[in-house]
Amino acid sequence: MPEKPITADGYSPNQVARVKATCLYLATKLGDLMPELVVVGGLVPSLLIDQENLPANATPHVGTLDLDLGLAFALVGEERYQAVAERLRQANFRPDTNEDGNTTRQRWRISDPPVTVDFLIEPAKNAEADAGRLFPLARDWAAIIAPGLHLAFINNRKVVLSGQTIVGETAQREIRVCGAGAFVVLKALAFRIRGENKDAYDLFYLLRNYGRGISDVAAELRPLLSDQSAIKALDYLRHDFEGLDSIGPRRVAKFLYGRPDADTQADAVGFVRQVLQECGT
Repeated sequence: MPEKPITADGYSPNQVARVKATCLYLATKLGDLMPELVVVGGLVPSLLIDQENLPANATPHVGTLDLDLGLAFALVGEERYQAVAERLRQANFRPDTNEDGNTTRQRWRISDPPVTVDFLIEPAKNAEADAGRLFPLARDWAAIIAPGLHLAFINNRKVVLSGQTIVGETAQREIRVCGAGAFVVLKALAFRIRGENKDAYDLFYLLRNYGRGISDVAAELRPLLSDQSAIKALDYLRHDFEGLDSIGPRRVAKFLYGRPDADTQADAVGFVRQVLQECGT
């Protein structure tokens, strides 16, 4: 699979539409198992923020190249993951391959050109050092260990997807999407772990455009602040977005424009400072 683009011009509206269509198709196939899954990752901002009614001067979210689905760890404990894997196969999903042609158990694909689905999980005794490693679920299926994922099962929102599935059917289904508070935590942790421009941009976009403003994001974050993952994530945010030339603001600008941009960097610093202040940290 090609590496993710490091700037916004590598993302096309057509691809995010295909990712949404894949998400809808999965929801029709997994049905009763969907309460054990939650959409996380780069698709979240375009599901939480109405792209047809954006705030003044806002542009649509660039979207994502793939679908990230978080698995409830209880699903593993009950061994219901076998049912998920079987339904994936029956729905014509197949394990993807990496650049060396080897099978990737954590990423499945469908359609041509392909849309890929990554599965994430957080074991009960998760450590940040395990982030990105694989947790085996079945012979040909694994999930990526994602610190803080449990918060997406605490703070989430039900969203209705409707339209055509990736195989051309018309359908409508309700899905669970990571809430704004948990999304900030997950993206702050991911940015500290892998430092991708896209993670910094996703954070910036949500803080800039969610709800009625930063206060709405803080309102969803505050109930999570007794959790160690949330505490750590906000500490990372404070340091990574501390000043104009900090890694966070610089990479937001790099993603959007391919170069530094003082106004964008100032906005990124301001949004993060405000959410931290409103969270009392």
